[in-house]
Amino acid sequence: MDLAALAGELRAEARRTDQRRLLVLHGDRDACVDAAFTAVEGAGVADDDVTLLSTREGFRFERRRPKHARRLLGTTRDAVILDAFAEFSPNAVGQSVGAVDGGGLYVLLAPPLDEWPDRRDDFDESLAVPPFGLDDVTGRFRSRLVDTLRQHPGVAVVNVGGGESDRDGGGDADGDSDAVEVERDGLTGEESPPPASAPSTPADAAFPDAAYEACLTGDQSRALSSLERLRTPESAVVVEADRGRGKSSAAGLAAAGLAAEGRDVLVTAPSFGGAAALFERARALLDDLDASLAVDEERRLVLAGGGASDGPGEGPDRDGADSVGRIRYLPPAEAVDAAGDADVAVADEAAALPVRLLAGLLDAPAAAFVTTVHGYEGAGRGFSVRFRDRLEESDRRVTDVRMDDPIRYARGDPVEGWAFRALMLDARPAVDAAVGDATPESAEYRALTPDDLLADEHLLGEAFGLLVLAHYRTEPNDLARLLDAPNLSLRALAHEGHVVSVALLAREGDLDAATREAMYDGERVAGNMLPDVLTSQLRDPDAAAPAGLRVMRIATHHAVRGRGLGSRLLREVESEFGDEVDYLGTGFGATPDLLDFWAANGYRTVHLATTRNDASGEHSALMVTPTGEEGRRLARRHARWFRERIGSVLSDALRDLDPDVVRAALSACDADGDPLVDCTDYEWRLTVAAAYGPGLADMAPRPFRRLALAHLLDRECDLSDREERLLVRKVLQAHDWEAVTGELGFVSAAECMRSLGRALQPLVDRYGGEVAAAERDRYE
Repeated sequence: MDLAALAGELRAEARRTDQRRLLVLHGDRDACVDAAFTAVEGAGVADDDVTLLSTREGFRFERRRPKHARRLLGTTRDAVILDAFAEFSPNAVGQSVGAVDGGGLYVLLAPPLDEWPDRRDDFDESLAVPPFGLDDVTGRFRSRLVDTLRQHPGVAVVNVGGGESDRDGGGDADGDSDAVEVERDGLTGEESPPPASAPSTPADAAFPDAAYEACLTGDQSRALSSLERLRTPESAVVVEADRGRGKSSAAGLAAAGLAAEGRDVLVTAPSFGGAAALFERARALLDDLDASLAVDEERRLVLAGGGASDGPGEGPDRDGADSVGRIRYLPPAEAVDAAGDADVAVADEAAALPVRLLAGLLDAPAAAFVTTVHGYEGAGRGFSVRFRDRLEESDRRVTDVRMDDPIRYARGDPVEGWAFRALMLDARPAVDAAVGDATPESAEYRALTPDDLLADEHLLGEAFGLLVLAHYRTEPNDLARLLDAPNLSLRALAHEGHVVSVALLAREGDLDAATREAMYDGERVAGNMLPDVLTSQLRDPDAAAPAGLRVMRIATHHAVRGRGLGSRLLREVESEFGDEVDYLGTGFGATPDLLDFWAANGYRTVHLATTRNDASGEHSALMVTPTGEEGRRLARRHARWFRERIGSVLSDALRDLDPDVVRAALSACDADGDPLVDCTDYEWRLTVAAAYGPGLADMAPRPFRRLALAHLLDRECDLSDREERLLVRKVLQAHDWEAVTGELGFVSAAECMRSLGRALQPLVDRYGGEVAAAERDRYE
């Protein structure tokens, strides 16, 4: 069978089953590109329905660079060709494979498969972080990828003959059948799968019939019916599905239905592009309903004219008159602040957002959380595990919806199955029953080497599944890093052979003088997060000299959390590596619970980022625990510098930081050095007067800030949580009395002022000297 005939049969089978097929062309790059043209023509795919992902130019197909594969999300094509000879990455596969429609072909162009694992390309260069070089990077990911290509059903593998080619890709390929060797034909001979259930309109539907008529499957219409519950306050709807099931479209239809009733629908997602399908479907339905429609491009608003209607669909009357519904997008952090003013909040790709931001959306009267169960976003079961408890604590009436019917292709699609396996999109931890009896004493500490993981798919799935749960944005590239990056290592606790806790570790620092100087001058050095921040941002020219080990991620199985397994794992890591490095470190989106966890395990705060992380919505904290003398010197000076700068930063860039984060971060800082409370006699008189007499804390902020910082750093005085929050909000962050009064629940500003005075009294007693004591005696 020649290549054109093979491609034609693959396409015919794909069309018959409404599934996709994967064609692998490997060999010389020019020959593979020519063969791709032959395959596309043999398959009868029109040029306008093909996208080529390649660094090469001059083709008649739509072309994008592989690093821009993300732009295919939300699109459908009859054929996608991925040129893996340059800019290849696991992410490019995950982002592009879903764009192929049922009946279409996904074509992968690759070097000779037997040689591919041993080749090094630009993606490998990204894994060679200093002090490691390209020779230290391995090819385990591609070795595993090749195995899946040669084993999985629905995948045809063709060895394209070598030889020079002067073809520029702009004309017809010659289709020389002698130039290829078909290793696997990829033809499964399967019967057509059962069709997806048909959509229908419920008899008591509140949304317009046009919304249900726009549904493509029974799953989608059932999801839309469940989303009608957002019309009722105190409701929450969770929609989970694999990619390609139409969940975002269902959310868009619901948003349009709600807006048409006069409701304000607030939409958020990791990026506006992630919500594009939702807005596209909403806009189309509003057009069908002849709604007055305007789009504010700058703020990405979709406005639906038409006031509240009578009957069950009556919209809220926010302004005392008929209201105009709207659908608007805001980035996650802004959406949390605006949720209380909306009627409905919708989070698309919710699993890619931190729990704190998701919980903030519950300030809206009704909220929907729409997310991918398995996908390049890497959510896995992380969303349900990490957010479910918070959702149920909200007292919302929760409706769960699961969508299984694919929309763009039929069930049992072999290309989807291949992508899940190759990219570990369905990686998940051990079942609860297998690890339910695990304790720190019963667990075995072990190294999970890349070779161990490559040799044991079950072990790889359990370990990677836990890492997925540990982070809100795991991606296929992370799988390749785990298997091939020389700076990473994996340690775990296992119970009866099952992984119950896992830590991903990154070697950092130990950089040569030239690299350290370049970093100090602002050059980014990949894979060295802690040294980079301490050097380039905090201006420590020696920060990248000590050798460090950063805990990138740590996760414990959800069934056994709270038993001390994570702490046991950290102790074992320190015991194993303590003599090899100068310090252990970590960096994460700061929350009170996380700060307390790391502090309990001996890690100490050295930095709080002044801006929120775009992905987590949190201010990142950096913490270290020294294991050698160089590490101790590093930790001491950065703790001291942190203490010296944090007071002014809290009244400026960190003015809105959660006071409980401030409290936890300061209490976890070992800040020795000069006394914090270096007040003049005059400042002591002002401070004592505010604590014991008629003075006002607003008259001279500096001594009050010094007192508050001293207490929060060393915790020498017995203050309540609310008193400490008062010190943070009023004294350190300089919020006005009215705002602090309302936030902390005081009945009046006068009571708030008196409470601050009482909170200052033990601080004056603890840190004040003779002048303070004499002044205090005046008021007793």
